[in-house]
Amino acid sequence: MAILSIETSSKVCSVAIHEQGVELANFTLFTEKSSSSLLAPMIRQVLENLNIKPIELEAIAVAKGPGSYTGLRIGVSTAKGLCLALDKPLIAINTLQAMALQVKGIYDQNTIICPMLDARRMEVYYALYDFNNLEIEKTSAKIIDENSFAELLGQKNVVFLGDGAAKCKNMLGLNKNAIFHEVPIFPNANTLGALAWASFQKQQFENLVTFEPFYLKEFVGTQSKK
Repeated sequence: MAILSIETSSKVCSVAIHEQGVELANFTLFTEKSSSSLLAPMIRQVLENLNIKPIELEAIAVAKGPGSYTGLRIGVSTAKGLCLALDKPLIAINTLQAMALQVKGIYDQNTIICPMLDARRMEVYYALYDFNNLEIEKTSAKIIDENSFAELLGQKNVVFLGDGAAKCKNMLGLNKNAIFHEVPIFPNANTLGALAWASFQKQQFENLVTFEPFYLKEFVGTQSKK
């Protein structure tokens, strides 16, 4: 029951193989370069390391977003291509939920987990999860100021993590209930695969024709001045 997981929603590009939710191999690169030229060799290498043929995979999982527009497009296109070529189902996992799972069991049951991805300026993509990695507040874009999460922080400890959290520390860190995870957390295929196994058991698959990345916001390109 091997599942290949692909994560390209940030500057970290990673692929992993899981069997029944247990990670067998992981290949992760921290790079500023596009994932387009790196992804295929990484997938080939991780399969070869385990002596698994692509046709032997049970499903392909991919981070659906939010995150980098270009990165998501590359990851989803690759995953859909593999599914079509191999006749395998596609599983899509929320990037932020996979990030939150990286700290499961570290904090107590009364703590809220808030993964954040950097957007622009003081804007972040975020969601809220409980101790069991269940969604409390759905994925949204938010401009952070000194009053952000004030009501929640007045009631609970909130752990902020991810590259979006780092730029918010000066504003949110004054609240005694705001906790900033010390170890940097980036999206990674390791927890993506664990969540994908649960989706596989429930047969929660995507439509290969209609599925698109969860960009959350429209892509804004840079226009040259004339």
